Amino acid sequence: MPRSLLASVFALRCPSCREGKLFKTDNPYQLNKLASMYKNCPNCGQRYEPEPGFFYGAMYVSYAVTVALFVAVLVLMNIFYSPGIWEIVIVLSGVLLVLAPPVFRLSRSIWAHMFIKRAKKND
Repeated sequence: MPRSLLASVFALRCPSCREGKLFKTDNPYQLNKLASMYKNCPNCGQRYEPEPGFFYGAMYVSYAVTVALFVAVLVLMNIFYSPGIWEIVIVLSGVLLVLAPPVFRLSRSIWAHMFIKRAKKND
C-alpha cells in the first residue's frame, strides 16, 4: 500500500515513489553522516538533486520549522509556568541543540516533496 504524502515526508522517503529512502542512515544523530543522501532513489531511480544547490532552499523550510517549534515550546512553557528570559534562552537553546539534526533532515524531505513530482503509475 502506498504511503500518503504526509507519511512519506515524515518517514523521509522518496517524493516520487514514496518507498525508497532519502538518507543512507536512519540515525540523524550520526553527525558524520547527517547529510549523506542517495543520489538516486534505491527503489525507482528518481534523482534527488535535480540541479546543483537544490537543497539550499531547504534552509528556508528549516527556519520555518524551527520558528514553529520555538513558538510551541514557548506556549507550553507559558501554560505551565511563567518563565524568565534566561530560562527561555536556555530551554530554546537546548531544544535547538537536540532537535537540529532531525529538523535538518525533515526540511530536506519537505523541500524535495515540494519540488519533485510523484511518478504516475500506469495501470
